[in-house]
Amino acid sequence: MISRQASEASCYATEDDEELSLHLGPKWSIKEHLEKDKDDESLRRWKEQLLGGLDADAVQENEEPDVKILSLTIVSAGRPDIVLSIPTNGNPKGLWFTLKEGSRYHLRFSIKVSNDIVCGLKYTNTVWKTGIKVYGSKQMMGTFSPQSEPYTHEMPEETTPSGIFARGSYTARTKFVDDDDKCYLEINYTFDIQKEWLSI
Repeated sequence: MISRQASEASCYATEDDEELSLHLGPKWSIKEHLEKDKDDESLRRWKEQLLGGLDADAVQENEEPDVKILSLTIVSAGRPDIVLSIPTNGNPKGLWFTLKEGSRYHLRFSIKVSNDIVCGLKYTNTVWKTGIKVYGSKQMMGTFSPQSEPYTHEMPEETTPSGIFARGSYTARTKFVDDDDKCYLEINYTFDIQKEWLSI
């Protein structure tokens, strides 16, 4: 995004390329972003809007972005939200949560971004049942600038499978990575799909 420049060579693919790869140029600090094109009023306003109320003078030069996923909330209409804290080691012990079969729900993440802009943050999720991969998804979350308050990010709505073969225990791995394939969090956990939600 704004902290990367594509090289000219990355814009051309050969017949041997299975997919076009993007080669990223040098990374700029937040201060460098604000200094660049500072005489262009519209660009300056856009950058200030992106950075919000961030004090650029308080950010150290060449500081890498830091992303912390503070919590995960499972939201389903007509029932209380399930708010799950994220363990520091990324591995919740035991059964983490239970979903009702055939239910519509979406995930809500609380995300804290510090130090620098994180570009192209992605959410990947892989699910196995009895050792067989049954589901995989990748969602682009976006680019986030550092700010004092956490972001709230809502994921698209999904529907749990239903039926006798859908019920039971699952294992899953969720990752949050950026455009540079830097992984900020990997969560390995187990969850259940049952006939009903667990009573609270």
